[in-house]
Amino acid sequence: MADILPLEARWLRTGSSADAFPFESSDELHDLPGGLGQDRAEEALAFGLAMRQPGYNVFVLGEPGGGRHATVFRLLREIARSGVTPPDLCYLHNFDDALRPRLLRLPAGRGARLCDDMRALIRELGPAVEAALGSDAHTARVEALQEKHKAREEGALREIGQECAGDGLSLLRTPEGFAFAPVREGEVLSPEQYDALPEEARQAVERSVERWSDRLGDLLDCFPGWNKALRDALARAENDALKPAVTHLMKALRERYADLPAVLAFFDAVAGDILMRGAGWRDPEDDDEDAPEAAGSDDGRFHRYSVSLLVDHAATEGAPVVWEDNPGYGNLVGRLEHVAQEGALLTHFSLIRAGALHRASGGYLVMDAACLLARPFAWEGLKRVLRAGEIRIEPPAEAQGWSTAPALAPEPAPCALKVVLVGDRNLFYLLDEEDSDFADLFKVAADFDDDLARTPDNEAHYVRLLAMLARASGLLPFDRSAAARLVEESARIAEDASRLSLQTRRMADLLREADYHARRAGLARIGRAAIEAALAARSRRSERYPLRVREAMLDGTTLISTSGVRAGQINGLVVVEFAGERHGHPVRITATVRMGDGDVVDIERETELGGAIHSKGVLILSAFLAARYARHQPLSLSASLVFEQSYDPVEGDSASLAELCALLSALTQFPIGQRYAITGSVNQFGEVQAIGGVNEKIEGFFDLCAARGLDGSQGVVIPAASVRHLMLREEVVEAAREGRFHVHAVSTVDQAMEILTGVPAGEADAKGVMPKGTLNHKIAAVLAEMAAARHAFADAGERLRGRGRH
Repeated sequence: MADILPLEARWLRTGSSADAFPFESSDELHDLPGGLGQDRAEEALAFGLAMRQPGYNVFVLGEPGGGRHATVFRLLREIARSGVTPPDLCYLHNFDDALRPRLLRLPAGRGARLCDDMRALIRELGPAVEAALGSDAHTARVEALQEKHKAREEGALREIGQECAGDGLSLLRTPEGFAFAPVREGEVLSPEQYDALPEEARQAVERSVERWSDRLGDLLDCFPGWNKALRDALARAENDALKPAVTHLMKALRERYADLPAVLAFFDAVAGDILMRGAGWRDPEDDDEDAPEAAGSDDGRFHRYSVSLLVDHAATEGAPVVWEDNPGYGNLVGRLEHVAQEGALLTHFSLIRAGALHRASGGYLVMDAACLLARPFAWEGLKRVLRAGEIRIEPPAEAQGWSTAPALAPEPAPCALKVVLVGDRNLFYLLDEEDSDFADLFKVAADFDDDLARTPDNEAHYVRLLAMLARASGLLPFDRSAAARLVEESARIAEDASRLSLQTRRMADLLREADYHARRAGLARIGRAAIEAALAARSRRSERYPLRVREAMLDGTTLISTSGVRAGQINGLVVVEFAGERHGHPVRITATVRMGDGDVVDIERETELGGAIHSKGVLILSAFLAARYARHQPLSLSASLVFEQSYDPVEGDSASLAELCALLSALTQFPIGQRYAITGSVNQFGEVQAIGGVNEKIEGFFDLCAARGLDGSQGVVIPAASVRHLMLREEVVEAAREGRFHVHAVSTVDQAMEILTGVPAGEADAKGVMPKGTLNHKIAAVLAEMAAARHAFADAGERLRGRGRH
């Protein structure tokens, strides 16, 4: 057996030298002009933002903390700066239909000015109306018209009264109206006197009354027309009195907005409405019935003439860039607010509130996809706006067609914008698969990388990026020793010694914590010691779980051996994650073997504690055994595999190598050294594949061995493909350098078994025969014995059944 030597210490951690960074303080480093390591994503993002065709909205996908938002806003600010500032949006009262407020679009900055101007007009309108309608000339004209009308009515009635006297009748005014009564010698006859008249005289009186009643009725039928003529005359008088005042008040406004026909048309509607209402303005009780008290107008009577500013772009330079962190339906498409008034909820055009889509129209809207999808109706509302190109402000009940009650229906606002959604990859693929509209509306995916190659140039750029983050957070500058340590930590986060993590949030947090320790020590710069102190403090804050697990192993509550040998038992390695921190620890895996039908029972799966990937790894073990050792005979074993003292779900295939080794040990009864722990995935050909969390797994077993005392024999077996991922703690590297702890890398299960058992695996000769005394020869022999025993057992059963038939 050729010895498989442990890895040299230089392979366990790829350090970074402070001499590689030619600066004394990060203050000397200039900010990066652009991003780092995201060229492909930035190109896709720039393409999507530049495309002016419908549907080319952008979904930015990647892991949280990778600087996606910062990159998006940096590019958006660059593009938006040269964009066109969109118009202000206002809502106006619709004089034809109060339930359908009208939309007014104005050049940027003029919306607020118009609101102020109309507010000033409203303040002046009340006194002007009072003065015009209360002037002596207008009052005299009104009184003259009223007196003329009254004289006309009285004269017509007096004429009838005088004429009917010739027929012995008098026209009387009673509470019930007008009546004719017979008279004698100027006195109205009493009922008794009338009844005393001869029958012929009474009939003559009745005929006269009937004739004059008809004539009176004809006259009274004229009165409504005369009244209307009076009202018309009064209205003309009011119009004549108000028109000069209104014209004077609005003259300056018309000159100021002469270049905006839509505003001039609004002024015409306002003036027409003022003149139409006339004297009605003088009644203080005649407030606008549609104006809620909470609308904030100076005079509720004239509230309908105010302008409700929906979106103000006075301070916007270029195209707007809007970030909506609470993309609920109302915050997205706008909403109608209500006020309580006399026991009822009322709304009005001045209570229309803009949504993020209004503010971003003509520019760019950025949202978190997960937040958007978590809000009821928001995703459907966004899609409806993007498809229609306009924003309809309507409550969800109306939007879904659930309500038939009349509601305010503002005129839709045109909407042309780019939407940028930021989310993780799983969410992107889920939307792409499950929502048929998604691919039509979000045609561009900007996929952010999680890491970049660790080259000298990239290390230099990376340190410049960290310096920029430190300055942005107001932190102390760091020296080059800290820069080297930050690069090493970035490679560890990336789980690859040849890569640098782009999880800038974690690195920025580390800098903030190092700044805290440097300031406590009274230092002017962050050095390597401050970085180490921050990492140590972070580890202490999250070590409750690993400490409890290790204590249980040390006191014997959890059975984990780090010395001795035993067949069918092995130390596997697992990783758990809590609050973003990962911890590794060993777990005992055992296997039992007996004659059977070729089944390998995964007890974790049978008890529903094993996930699909773990179960797949166990099934691969059966395929490996059958393909290598039972090609010409039935696989006649039954085996059971279990994670001992494991009470939580198990997922992943990184324990499949350990399970296979335990299975082969149980089959051959060659004991496995318990001083080893092992991790790795295995395929059907017995080749060992890379796994994740290798650093935490090694360190978890190292910590247990160190607590019990390192004797120079303990170590860990890992896949050779995972060597490039090693960025172990310095104390582990130092122990390996001194020969007190070992890390072995293997490419096949044969190599792993040789290390674990000390027995050579053996290679088949040209005839496929394994050398005696080797592991593979023993496995083949045991399986052949099981197959023969099973065949003999089957024959004996057949003979017994044959005798039973005779």
